[in-house]
Amino acid sequence: MNQILLIGDSLVADNEWQERMRSYKVFRFGYPGEVTTGLLRSMPSIKKRVEHADVVMVMVGTNDLLLGYDDFTDTLKEIAIQLNRNYPAADVLFTSLCPMYLPHLPEDTIEKINSRIESMTMQTGGCYLNIHQRFSDSDKQIFQSDGVHLTDAAYEIWTRTLLEHIAFLIEND
Repeated sequence: MNQILLIGDSLVADNEWQERMRSYKVFRFGYPGEVTTGLLRSMPSIKKRVEHADVVMVMVGTNDLLLGYDDFTDTLKEIAIQLNRNYPAADVLFTSLCPMYLPHLPEDTIEKINSRIESMTMQTGGCYLNIHQRFSDSDKQIFQSDGVHLTDAAYEIWTRTLLEHIAFLIEND
């Protein structure tokens, strides 16, 4: 298990994953401003560029929320189905949304969406990576001043969480 494909939005783009996970070959396709429908459309292009992956991690949905669209789990399910087809031997992980404060949303919106993401991963045979809980439990500064993008400390937590999950997958293979 040594090739990891990371796809999603700027939260994926902004981390130096390869530097933090040196024992793996990391392919990063994070696009600032990406929404779930855009990521779904980019699946064929990603498959052409990365033919094999042992683990695929998806982090997308933040920009959907920022644009006022909170019902995107059906699109995530389509992404999961496409990933399962494109990478049948890979473990596919969907990351929870971060515990952002967005004043235009009711307080429990992100938790409800994360619950739907977790249910979707169970329906599609994927795994759920709950960074929301890890970030909420941390005493470190998680967000930059914009309240959406992550600090280096947050990326350390996220990377550690991902590596722990990969170690669990290796142990159970």
